[in-house]
Amino acid sequence: MLRYIIKRLLLLIPVLLGISLVVLILIDFTPGDPARMMLGAQASQEQVDALREELGLNDPLPVRYGRFLWGVVNGDFGTSLMTKRPVIDEMLERFPYTLTLVTIGTIFSVFLGIPIGIYAATRRHTWKDNAAIFFALIAVSMPSFWFALLLIRFFAVQLDWLPYAGVETWRGWVLPCGAMALGISALIARQVRSDMLEVLRQDYITTARAKGLSEQKVTYRHALKNAMIPVIMVIGGVFGSSLGGSLITEMIFSIPGLGQYIMTALNNRDYPVIQSGILIISTMFAIIILIVDVIFALVDPRIRSQYTKAKRKEGKQHGKQTEEAVEAA
Repeated sequence: MLRYIIKRLLLLIPVLLGISLVVLILIDFTPGDPARMMLGAQASQEQVDALREELGLNDPLPVRYGRFLWGVVNGDFGTSLMTKRPVIDEMLERFPYTLTLVTIGTIFSVFLGIPIGIYAATRRHTWKDNAAIFFALIAVSMPSFWFALLLIRFFAVQLDWLPYAGVETWRGWVLPCGAMALGISALIARQVRSDMLEVLRQDYITTARAKGLSEQKVTYRHALKNAMIPVIMVIGGVFGSSLGGSLITEMIFSIPGLGQYIMTALNNRDYPVIQSGILIISTMFAIIILIVDVIFALVDPRIRSQYTKAKRKEGKQHGKQTEEAVEAA
């Protein structure tokens, strides 16, 4: 298992290098000049050209890319062109907001999506199952920003129960986390329903029922335990992607997280923030997926068995090669 983790970590290097290169190329094709935005519309072209030269924006792309990578290797993610502060310091200040939003939103979605999926699977081909599928379809299709605006209109404007912006208190987290949880809960519900239907058709479920176990024990003790294995992958993948996809929710509810930070940098053409922010979020996403894969292997004995067999086969091949080398000598 340790060799597998090390191998996956090493494979991250070319992936992250490719992501950082693509981001830099896209930045070059993006309209707008950060030097002009920093100096304002009243600045002369000579002043803009001088600032571009000072910032190194006139250097060839390979030079800028090499300078960025050298800084990353040395722990320097650059300085924001707008705030003049280190990018890593600003991201560390904003990361807890994004992590809190994504974590609570994922927890909400798990506690909502799993019961709906179980409810639909155990009532297959009934109106209750169809109602659950319809809810999941609507939730997946509904734009998150539109649902967020609906929540603000109803709970913040009409009822005045919750604040429409800011997260100074726990009440401020309710609406953004609820808006984020809707689409995720629908994905989880559909996955749970599909996996539960597959598991409920297995022979060991029929055997458990034949032994006289109650339907509740069969569902939760036997079926759900095995159906949750693929759901872990879905939850982990959604959690990782939400770290970078929370910008709409953060913008609507005025949450000073990573999404809002990178979105503001895009509007201001703050290149160091854009490059470093996307690289850091991509790294976190890849690490989360790796953690999910490890958990998946630990939970599912079939994965462990395949890994053990592959390791034994590799050992036998290595031993055979050693014997042939000795005989040849």
